[in-house]
Amino acid sequence: MPVRQLLRVNRDSSLTSAGLLVLRWFVGLGIFIKHGIEKLTGYSTMVHHFPNLLHIDPHVGLGFATLSDGICSLLLVFGLATRPAALVCLINLTVAFLFVHHAAFLTNDHTELVFMYIGALLTLLITGPGTYSADSKFSI
Repeated sequence: MPVRQLLRVNRDSSLTSAGLLVLRWFVGLGIFIKHGIEKLTGYSTMVHHFPNLLHIDPHVGLGFATLSDGICSLLLVFGLATRPAALVCLINLTVAFLFVHHAAFLTNDHTELVFMYIGALLTLLITGPGTYSADSKFSI
């Protein structure tokens, strides 16, 4: 493939939608597999040691995190209610980034991953899910 083709801006909406599909799958499945399953299956044990962030009851905080990681992450995978789901995940991860990890890039490797998820979720919030999504099929 010539260099000029590699560097040109691609305005093909089908390729853009395919890219958004891949982004939704990686972000949604990454959050669900690592955090959603554990919250959905281990809520009763996690609530005893869940942080009391922003003076919110641990049940409420863990409930919101479970909604984010266990439900909204799967909505992102399917592209269903994508922007609201991305917003819920974005709020959850921003709170974790600021108040749990203290935005500590230099001392905590996990913080970089949270920061990357925040960027991907902002992208989905701005762009929406693309053509290859349940949202586009249902005209949401």
